[in-house]
Amino acid sequence: MSTNKTKATDQTPADFIAGVEHPRRREDAETLLAFFKEVTGFAPCMWGPSIIGFGRYHYVYDSGREGDFLATGFSPRKSALSIYIMPGYQDYGHILSRLGKHKTGKSCLYVNKLADIDMAVLAELVRTGLRDLNAIWEVHPS
Repeated sequence: MSTNKTKATDQTPADFIAGVEHPRRREDAETLLAFFKEVTGFAPCMWGPSIIGFGRYHYVYDSGREGDFLATGFSPRKSALSIYIMPGYQDYGHILSRLGKHKTGKSCLYVNKLADIDMAVLAELVRTGLRDLNAIWEVHPS
């Protein structure tokens, strides 16, 4: 049975962010680091080489596959900021409609720059995602 390839690492989020080449992306990442600490109350943890996660949960699927994954977080990717909300955005249209300029994937929100979105609405989205995830799988500190 396959395992989750994205795992928590010992790399520090501050060191990772310091290495982000694009100045605006690096500045937005520093803002998101403080934002997620405040909104979640969790300490940050690197997941894989490029995702900064806050909180974690243990999942067990009907297939028997199980593992641990970040509860929420972000990555300052070259093309956009990727913001991760588990269990996804499919039920959050009423919040996303107030967020500002963004695109979505299954569990990922793509934002070009933080100036394009309403941070209070993002905080509501993160809190709602954590609450909904915790109803499925218990969320723990990183």
